[in-house]
Formats: sequence, C-alpha cells, structure tokens
Amino acid sequence: MCGISGFYHPQYKASEYLEKIQFMKKTLRHRGPDAEDYFLTDHCGLAHTRLSIRDVSGGSQPMTRSFHGRTATIVYNGELYNVQELKYRLLPFSIHYETSSDTEVLLYCYLVFGPRIFNEFNGIFAFAIYENEKIILCRDHIGVKPLFYYYQNNLLVFASEIKGIFAFGIPSKLNRESWCEIIGLGPAHTLGNGVFQDIYEVLPGHYLEISGENLKDSCYWKLKGIEHQEDYETTVDHCSYLIEDSIHRQMVSDIPICTFLSGGLDSSLITAIVAKNMGEKTLSTFSFDFIDNDVNFKSNTFQSTQDRPYVDLMVKHLGTNHQYLYCNNQNQIDCLYQCVDARDYPCMADVEASMLYFCKIVSKDCRVTLTGECADEIFGGYPWFHQEKMLHTTTFPWSGDLTTRTMLFRKDFIERLSLEDYVQNKYKESVSECPMIESESILEANRRKIFWLNIRWFMMTLLHRMDRCSMYSGLEARVPYADYRILEYVFNIPWSFKCHRGQPKSLLVKCGKKYLPPEILFRKKSPYPKTYDPGYEQMLGSMLLKELENHSPICDILDLDATRKFIFAVKDYGKPWYGQLMAGPQMLAYLLQINYWLKKYQLSVSGSFN
Repeated sequence: MCGISGFYHPQYKASEYLEKIQFMKKTLRHRGPDAEDYFLTDHCGLAHTRLSIRDVSGGSQPMTRSFHGRTATIVYNGELYNVQELKYRLLPFSIHYETSSDTEVLLYCYLVFGPRIFNEFNGIFAFAIYENEKIILCRDHIGVKPLFYYYQNNLLVFASEIKGIFAFGIPSKLNRESWCEIIGLGPAHTLGNGVFQDIYEVLPGHYLEISGENLKDSCYWKLKGIEHQEDYETTVDHCSYLIEDSIHRQMVSDIPICTFLSGGLDSSLITAIVAKNMGEKTLSTFSFDFIDNDVNFKSNTFQSTQDRPYVDLMVKHLGTNHQYLYCNNQNQIDCLYQCVDARDYPCMADVEASMLYFCKIVSKDCRVTLTGECADEIFGGYPWFHQEKMLHTTTFPWSGDLTTRTMLFRKDFIERLSLEDYVQNKYKESVSECPMIESESILEANRRKIFWLNIRWFMMTLLHRMDRCSMYSGLEARVPYADYRILEYVFNIPWSFKCHRGQPKSLLVKCGKKYLPPEILFRKKSPYPKTYDPGYEQMLGSMLLKELENHSPICDILDLDATRKFIFAVKDYGKPWYGQLMAGPQMLAYLLQINYWLKKYQLSVSGSFN
C-alpha cells in the first residue's frame, strides 16, 4: 500500500516543479514509510511513497517499462489479487519481468491491452500512468482506494489524499456545496465530490484520460440488475466459493498478516478462513474496546451485547495469538483531530478517532490486516434493511431527520444552504441511478434501492474511514467482502435468500456453518464499539465551551445559546443522526472537528458564499 501524487500540464516545464513534487511526496509519507521516489519529464511529475508488502526488495516506484516501442511510467497504490491470471493473459507476449511485484504486471497489462484490461483487475487500487503526453488516472471497481484530483486551466494535480493536492500549491477553499456536504450529508459525501471547492475524486470503476487540453471520464465497470437464476442451495455454494476465494487471494503478502476480530459473524468468518489457510503458522488477531466499558456499558437497540465474551470464544475456538486493545477517553480526544488530519475534513468523530488509535497500535506489530468491513452493506445486516417503514422512506435511511443535524447552527446560515433541497436532490439522483429489474415487485425494487444507497453512500464512508485510519500509521487494511465479484453477485440475489426464514445475513450464516460455533453464527448484530463513559462526553463539552469562549471560527455558524444548552443537557446516548453510533456525544465531537478543520486549513465561512 502506498501514497501517490503528481501533476500534468501540456505547457509546463516539469523540471521547474521539483520542489513541489518533493513536497507532495513528503506530505503523503505516512502512507508509505518504507521508500519514496519521484519521476519528472517534460510536462509531468509523479511521486510515490511505499509501504512494502510484496516483493519487498524490488517493486520500487515510480516504475517505467517499455513494450513494442511504447514506454509508460506508473505510480500505484493498492494490491492486485489475480496476478497469476493476468500473467497467463500476458504469456503469449513473452514479457521479461524484472520483479515479482504486481505493479509490473499491471503496467505491462496496460502496455499490451490498454484501458480495456482494467475491468479484469481484481484488487484494491488507484494508479496513474503517464505515456507520451497522456496521463491516465484509474480507481478500483468499488472505490476502496482513494484518488482525488484538481483540474483547472489544463492543469491536473492528483493525490491519494487531498492534502497532497494542497501541497502542490492549490488553495483550500469552500463553497455552499461544501457546507451542504459537511452538515447535510456528513460524514458521508457525494461520490466524486472532494468537499473542498474544485477538488474531485475519480469515481469507483472509472478512469480519466488527460491529454493536451482534453479530459475524458470513462466507466469500465458498474453494477447491473440481472435476474437471479440459481436456487437457494446453489446460491449458498456460490457465495461460499466467492467469499473463500476472496479471502484466500487477499492473504497474499511477503510479510506477516493479521485480522481484526470483534466476535461478530463478519470478522469471525474471515478470521476462521485465514487461520485455516495459515498452515503451521499461528494467526495474530486484535480486538477493540474501551476502558471501563464492562462497568459503563448499557444495552440498547443498536448495541445489545459487548464483544469480549464472543472474542474469547473465537480465540479459544481458533487458537489465535490474540491481543485485546483498549482505548480510554484521553486516547480518543488525542486522536479526534488527528483523524481530521488523516481524512482532510470532518469525519466520523470518535468512531473514527478510536479506529485511528487502534490502527496505530496494530501497525507496531503487523503491517497487513484483513477486516470484516462491507459485509453488512452487501449482505443486508443493518436495521434499515429489516424495518418495513424504511422500504418506503424518501431519504437516506441512516440519516432521516435533518433537524438533529441543524439544530445547533444559526438559522440564517442553514437557510442560505437550502439544505433540505440539496440532500433530497442527492437522494433522488442516487436512486435514479440504481440498476433495476423490470420483473421485480415494488417491495423488492424498494429493497434493491436500499442496498444501492448503502453501497454508494454508507459503505463508502466506512471504506474511507478504514483507508485513512490504517494508512495514517502505514497499516494496510484489506476488505475481502468488498471483492467486486461478491458485490455484483449478491446485489442481485432476492431478499428471500438474503434473509432466509427470517435470519439476517442468512447467506453468511450458511457459509460460516463449517467454520464457526453457533454462538457466533447466530449472535445478534453488534456494531463497532463505542465508549459509554459519561466522563468522555463531559470532556467534549468542556472542550467545545472553551472554543466558544475563545470566539473560534465555528462561532460564526453556531447558535451559541442552543449549543451551550445542548452541552449541559446531553447526558445519554440520544437520537442518532448518522447510522447507529453517532448521537449526542458524537455531535459535540463533530463540531469540534469542524472547528479544527476551519483553523487548520484557514477556511473562510463568509468566503464560502462569494
């Protein structure tokens, strides 16, 4: 895993931009602390920082290769999991490989087949290829790996993270749309939207071609609505094969791997399959929780049980080398702003801060981990898949009430945003793009739309969280459930199979029967852990009060009286305003993140409406 960045302009003399390309490289060093280099040619600069996972001694980037008179240079972030199949495709062309890296295979695939080969890549990736006054930016099918860009007046600047673009000298600015994304949709954001003015992201399953003064956006893969033909047992077998194959492929590494283990179905199934394929080696596993949660925990609709008893059961069942990691209030506070540094804009508050903290610790022992991310979105695990009223909602199911989001902001500020119209338009745009099947009933079609929204919005938020939190400390987090083959197959399976006989995620349950004990298979879904210590909320309140007293930037948009009342009134979980975990305490943390963000990037609130 790595950090990539670069620029292209048909009239630039790239050698004059040496200092800038080096600064871009330095800015992304946390994503690849093992090695770094850059490439400069007439009008283009490419930079790379490397986290060495495969072909540790070779595989350095930027990498340049030639084939039949054509020469191209690549910077690449990610992993390809079907290298052997791709090498077989290249076999007739007598390629002489200098390394055993997937980077070289990817580059030769492009030189031989061109962009049409991108759809055959199985992996998580974002890359830039420069060839003869043309540059291509490409992102993996689902969008696991990030790739942002700026394009104005024939100047292209790109990077794995937005901070890399700013390192080139592009100014950080906001507009009305930025605030609509942060307040109306956050911590989610519209696909393709980089939140900052004039900052965009390459869409999942797309690639951009920039040549001279032209930019072309092409889609190489997208989900399709296809009528499911297989019976239930065949479907279960098919799912089992895809899941096991994905996990086995994603175990590839020249350094030790580990897994995150929560004791839930998703992570336990991955851990069990990895452990089975480790041979004589003992798998390392990690679980996360909070200091004193055994005392402060209160069962609720969203989180009915703690993880520890189920983690204990799985560790005993598999015999893994396990570490129980714990986070305290101060750890979360310390990482609250660091995860804004990692993400470049406000994110999932302490839900993200604690993940960043845990990733820091894991990275000291292991540099590659497999996680259970994306299973709920793809297989239907969240409550909104199962609640009748959600099938008839006309907005995002995880964020239905805008009042909870806006009640602490100044009324005149919210009115200027036309927030309800913005959010409703984004919802309608998304639903209109959902691949449908004419023969489906209205109920099944509505449920398909819920899946589509989860894949395009909620899942992407969690994937962004996982990438930034892990890469902030040079940890590569892999997501086997996010294999595009699994997604395009499961997306079209009818609900009666996905929730067979009323069992949530029944396909995963069936797949896991030969690997997991019943207590894990049939455990009620429990989300990522959070602290229930009231002291944490009090710390957040004190921090925010101090910012209000100091007339910090966020004071320009907050209703100060309402905010003070909220600080002193919020004493429990409260009503979630995003997903299941982000409620009262997380609103305080989110406001603190917004304030820090405004200060860090010297952003003007008034200038957002010029």
